[in-house]
This record gives sequence, C-alpha cells and structure tokens, in this order.
Amino acid sequence: MSDLTRSVKITRNFIKYPEGSVLVEFGNTKVLCNATVEDRVPPFLIDSGRGWVTAEYNMLPRSTPTRNRRDIDKLKKNSRAVEIQRLIGRSLRAAIDPFLLGERTITIDCDVLQADGGTRTTAVTGGFIALYDACTHLLKEKIIGEMPVIDFIAAISVGIVNGYVVSDLCYEQDSTADVDMNIVMNGRGDFIEIQGTGEKDTFSRKSLNEMLDKAEAAISEIIVLQKEAIGTDIEYYEENYSSQQ
Repeated sequence: MSDLTRSVKITRNFIKYPEGSVLVEFGNTKVLCNATVEDRVPPFLIDSGRGWVTAEYNMLPRSTPTRNRRDIDKLKKNSRAVEIQRLIGRSLRAAIDPFLLGERTITIDCDVLQADGGTRTTAVTGGFIALYDACTHLLKEKIIGEMPVIDFIAAISVGIVNGYVVSDLCYEQDSTADVDMNIVMNGRGDFIEIQGTGEKDTFSRKSLNEMLDKAEAAISEIIVLQKEAIGTDIEYYEENYSSQQ
C-alpha cells in the first residue's frame, strides 16, 4: 500500500531554455521548477572555490480559486513566499558538494501554476530534479569534471486529520488538519528540515513519531519516482556519487 495519497507526475525538459526544467504534479498541485546556471557567486563566496544553490518561489495570480496580487503590485515581497523559498534553498543545498560545483550559482525558480496543498514540498521535490538536470548539463558540457550531486532530496507534508495521520495533504485536508508538518529528507533517510505546528490541537510524542514514520515512507517512494524520471541520466549520479561513498 502506498504512503502517497495523491498521484505524482514528473515531466522533465518542460521549458526549452533553462539548464533544468521540471513540471511536478502532486494531485492537483502543479509547480514549474526551472534551474538557471550563472558564473557568479554571492560576495561571501568569492575566491572560496565553492558554488551556491538558491531558490525563488512564486504563486501565479490564478493558481488559487481567487486571484493573488503580484508582488510588484504590492511593492513588497510576500513574507510567506520568502520563508518558503528559503526552505527550498536550504533543502537543495544539502544535495550538492559546493566545491565540485565550483564558483557558480544555480537558481531554482519555483512557480506554482495550480495550488491544492503542499506547494512548498512539491517545489522541493521538483526543484531537486531541475537541480540534478542542471548539474548533468554542466557535466556533459565538460564545464565541471565531477557530478556535484551527492544525494537525492525530496519532501512531503504530513498531518493529523480527523484523528488519523495522513501524508501529502490536499488543501481541504490541510485547512482542517489538527496538526500540520512539512518534512524534507535525503536518500540516506536523514532529515534536512522538520516544520511542525499544532494548528488546532497539541500532539503527543507518539503522534510525532507516527508522522515522521509516515513521511519517511512517503519520501522513500518519491525518491524512487525521482530516479525513474531521471532514467538513463542516473548513470552520471551512480558513477560519480557511488565512488565517493
């Protein structure tokens, strides 16, 4: 029995121009993740030999039932979007060896085309594939000598809805959940980030363990789907990363 409650679809090379472009769908949530490689790094990394991965997150105006105003119209960045893009950036930086990437930046633009819960975890999951494809591009073009991806990264939402632990919450479940969590993990089963809130009720240590177990099982399934989506390009990962273990 699957621990994913919604169907997952990953479409690579969705946009022509980026070094990595992925449309990822968890049920009715659809997020476009585009990776851009630039030969620059933030000032604090100049002459360090290290690369940088960062992210931007945005919800299109009609990705929700009512129109969201664009940030440019409000003359300020949405604080929720800033918090989410920082989560995405932190998560994806855990996927690479910055020294193997070299002094260049990969920016992952995550645009929510349609929102139905779990947009941030969907963005992390799709953002990793876009990042992987960008690194594969650098490797194939002989811009770098080794694959900088050192592990797979995926994320999932979990929560307690009507007394039951549920993974991959849609909006209806999320809006009524007693407890809501977002979990990010790597392919080794290590946690990268745990965000949890008792929205309407407190939760016990036992419930926390149940949610973490549910998330771990679901993320393991997602990583299998990520590898299937990458297909033959997984050879670049296996040949380089496996030799580093």
